[in-house]
Amino acid sequence: MTHESSSQPLRPAELGQDSAVAPLAPQLAQFAAVARLEHVTQAAQLLGMPQPTLSRAVARLEAELGLDLLARQGRTVRLTRAGRLLLGSVERALSELERGVEQARAETDPVTGRVAFGFLHTMGTDAVPALLRGFRVEHPQVRFQLVQDYVAAMLERLRAGELDLCLVAPLPNAPDLTACPLDEQRLYLVVPSDHRLAGRRRIRLAEVADEPFVAVEEGYGLRSITDAFCAEAGFSPRIAFEGEEAETLRGLVAAGLGVALLPPGLVPRPGVVELEVTAPRTRRAIGLAWVTGRPLTPPVAAFLDFVRSRRGRLLDHD
Repeated sequence: MTHESSSQPLRPAELGQDSAVAPLAPQLAQFAAVARLEHVTQAAQLLGMPQPTLSRAVARLEAELGLDLLARQGRTVRLTRAGRLLLGSVERALSELERGVEQARAETDPVTGRVAFGFLHTMGTDAVPALLRGFRVEHPQVRFQLVQDYVAAMLERLRAGELDLCLVAPLPNAPDLTACPLDEQRLYLVVPSDHRLAGRRRIRLAEVADEPFVAVEEGYGLRSITDAFCAEAGFSPRIAFEGEEAETLRGLVAAGLGVALLPPGLVPRPGVVELEVTAPRTRRAIGLAWVTGRPLTPPVAAFLDFVRSRRGRLLDHD
């Protein structure tokens, strides 16, 4: 004779018209109240419902299950063996439900709630820490889940409800998303320090049409922006190497493996020179995105308002 383990992994309960459990959920909670107190009248008072209504609800539950859960002795009751087995599961389910409700409420608490915030890798070293520092002056207990990813992945997680807000570039143009522009950032052509153009301060992007480029991978916002600027200059960039981080690309440029369109570095990088591009106007718009019409929790709304107040001051202007 074998025994099933009591620590089997939980499987989701079935929902819908074929579910045997979902329609019984209110009656299960009422049954638990009666079983805890072993008294129908006291349980009815606790639940704020008439005693006959509660008695009928428990009777319907027994009829639905085809089981005797309670042995009635006047106004008091005692659990049958089947009732004790069911009560244990119902108690665990109610306890888990209470924890879930507490967690959901904690997420939306105006003082201590949580904001799931996604942002570009290039914003993580300076702009985002400055935003968080400024916001927490007035909201010191709000918690943040921070996610760095490329634009397409962040917008997918935004739509799925995993993120509340995203700091992105380029701004999405989709009916289900709202975008708020915040600032513009100049993109420089980064060349090796021994490059033929390294002594220049300004160039036209078309002057490097025949050069190999290093760029972030497809799907990243900076890649689509680079491709668009090159197209505007009349050529398609010949991508020699792809990476994920701007500083990695700077290292590849310093090694002489190509040129790149990148936002300004926070600190000077040996081996590279940043050139201002005069044609086309290589600037990218940076802004916030969120799902249109989705209600915002109080902490998310407060952070959204704060970030909007930083419009035009998100980045150092050059």
